[in-house]
Amino acid sequence: MLRQKLYITGLVLLAGTSACAQGRAAAAGTAATTPAAKVGARIQERTLKNGLKVIVWPVPANPSVSLYNWFRVGSRNERPGITGLSHFFEHMMFNGAKKYGPGEFDRVMEAHGGRNNAYTSEDVTVYQDWFPRSALETIFDLEADRLSSLSIDPKVVESERGVVYSERRSSVDNDNSGLLMEQVQATAFVAHPYQIPVIGWPSDIEGWTQGDLERYFRTYYAPNNATLLVVGAVTPADIFALAEKYLEPIPAQPAPEPVHTVEPVQQGERRVVVRKLAQAPLVHMAFHGLRGRDADAPALDLLVRILTEGDSSRLHRRLVEEERVAIRVQGSRGAGFDPSLTWVFVDLPPGGDPARVEALLDEELARVGTTQVTDAELRKAKNIAVADFWRYLETNSGRAQALGTYEVFHGDWKELFRAPERYEAVTREQVRQVAAKVFGRDNRTVGVLVPETASSEAEQKQEAAR
Repeated sequence: MLRQKLYITGLVLLAGTSACAQGRAAAAGTAATTPAAKVGARIQERTLKNGLKVIVWPVPANPSVSLYNWFRVGSRNERPGITGLSHFFEHMMFNGAKKYGPGEFDRVMEAHGGRNNAYTSEDVTVYQDWFPRSALETIFDLEADRLSSLSIDPKVVESERGVVYSERRSSVDNDNSGLLMEQVQATAFVAHPYQIPVIGWPSDIEGWTQGDLERYFRTYYAPNNATLLVVGAVTPADIFALAEKYLEPIPAQPAPEPVHTVEPVQQGERRVVVRKLAQAPLVHMAFHGLRGRDADAPALDLLVRILTEGDSSRLHRRLVEEERVAIRVQGSRGAGFDPSLTWVFVDLPPGGDPARVEALLDEELARVGTTQVTDAELRKAKNIAVADFWRYLETNSGRAQALGTYEVFHGDWKELFRAPERYEAVTREQVRQVAAKVFGRDNRTVGVLVPETASSEAEQKQEAAR
């Protein structure tokens, strides 16, 4: 199977807030007073005896099924010496277990008309299966096998270690934007494990031991550390019965050690300069932001859209069209368990002036923190956000991703169906306040990639080797 393994930084879906739900079988608990709430009226949930929470969204009109298994483990749970292990297990989970040996997971799934993938972020690792309803029991058997009896064979470990190292070279070491982003993130955080790159540091990838792997799997790949989402042509009764048959016998484990570290307030701008063989400069700005469940998260989401989304966004108009100092401006905001980064990424043309780009960014980010955005800008951002919300819910895959995001990051999947009204409630003043809070110079880390010629890079390497 052709599978693109992913690691994701700053995973964001939709904005919302929180509340915790204990699980027994229960119909969707939101009053069906809005279109969004009515969409989720058939959802049911149950928590198995081993702590695994199962959430089922029946969609009879769609004959396929999406199964997403969310594990609360990412680079946030790592430490020096074992960085990258969360992403490594994303690979290992497809490499054989007790009943289905090496290559069998993909072979059996494909033979039943299914496909799969997975991704890792700072906070979670998520396994995704898409298949016809006729394969339902087989898929549960496959998932139970690798969760209960994953093979951590030393030969396979060494093979996948090489694969992960190759992935690091292609996506970070030999990718200018990926390299600069990694350096900026590692500088922006001085205490919190969000400083750890999801793919891991090179020496740690080379050094994981068999004991490290076995302890990590036993600790984090426990049913009580996971949430299972099943969406599509299913009934809750059938899914709960299959979960009890195949997954409930897997024993719970002691809860993982919580992450207690709180990042100290940044007290001054930090800067990173990367000199590397490149055709054009890059400028990245990273600001300490919010958690996914924070009350201001919808306002920050709309603000990032106003600044960077589309050709009519503020930063595109100013930097690309008016001043012509950049060829692309992008933005993103983290939405994890802990306060993460809000980013602005600027690609410059060859020979571009990073100092000029910084000055223009300073002007625009200061302006949005002192003067309210226009009604038209806010209306456009809200329209895009709500359109994205409904577009996500058009597919079983989007529904499973959305439900998992709200259950895991916000504490209750029901919060998903309140997202449109939360966006609608955001005011221009709230956007200004969150801009003033986030986009302060003392709160940021600036990264600049300075292009080097082939000859200068070779001279630097020779000097370093002396």
